[in-house]
Amino acid sequence: MFSFVRRRMYTSLLPLVVVLLGVFLLARLTGDPTSLYLPESATEAQRAEFAEANGLNQPVWNQLVDYFSGVLHLDFGTSLRTGESASEMALRAFPATLQLAITTMLLAIVAAVVIGCWAAYRPNSLADRFSSLLSMTAASIPDFWFAITGVWLFAVLMGWLPTSGTDAGLLSWVLPIATLMIRPLGVLTQVVRGAMVSALSAPYVRLARSKGAGDFRVVTHHALRNAAAPALTVAGDLAVGLINGAVVVEAIFGWPGIGKLMIDAILQRDFAVLQAAVLLTAVSIFLLNILIDACYALLDARVREPAKV
Repeated sequence: MFSFVRRRMYTSLLPLVVVLLGVFLLARLTGDPTSLYLPESATEAQRAEFAEANGLNQPVWNQLVDYFSGVLHLDFGTSLRTGESASEMALRAFPATLQLAITTMLLAIVAAVVIGCWAAYRPNSLADRFSSLLSMTAASIPDFWFAITGVWLFAVLMGWLPTSGTDAGLLSWVLPIATLMIRPLGVLTQVVRGAMVSALSAPYVRLARSKGAGDFRVVTHHALRNAAAPALTVAGDLAVGLINGAVVVEAIFGWPGIGKLMIDAILQRDFAVLQAAVLLTAVSIFLLNILIDACYALLDARVREPAKV
């Protein structure tokens, strides 16, 4: 098991380095921060002093070397906008995104398992067709459209929910979670339903029924465990998408997470903060993928033990 996890870590390091290199180079294409942070009346001497103080006067190659050297020493620089440590700003914002993503994923998994098992237990019934229609509709709705429509309907017209921010307590979570949850719920419901239909028709299920196992035990103890492997793989991909998709949701709802921090850093050309935020997100996705692979390997021994020829 440990050798499997170690192999996955080695194969995932290269994409992580590519992401860091890409965000470093793409950030420089947004323009020179000197013209943004200094007034138009600033002299050339003031501009040169600002560039030198922030390391912007060096060639890009030298800046890249300094950046990777800082990453190895856990030094991500300081914010041009606030003067704070870029890593502290990213770590302060990330828990809000993580809480939102974890809550959304847990709710989506529980709801998808319940609906998928219910639909698979009586295939081609009215309940099965209704759940399939709802899940396909949910999987097809763009999250930004759903977010804007939700704000207009439930916040502006009805006044039930806040338009943005976190000041309203639990009510502030409703629209962001609903927006992030709708697509994973639709996709997972379809996957769970399909896997459960196959599992419920397997010989071991018929054997369990012949031994007197009840319907609840057959579904939860026999069929669901074997149907969990494909659902886990899809859930992992969707969880990664939740962290990335949080950028749109946090921008619309003013959620104080890593996504909003990235957008603010891009608009303000705050390179250090942007790089720290992207690095933290990439490492989180890197660890999440390893965790998902490890869970999948626990469910299926063929994954962690390559076939010997």
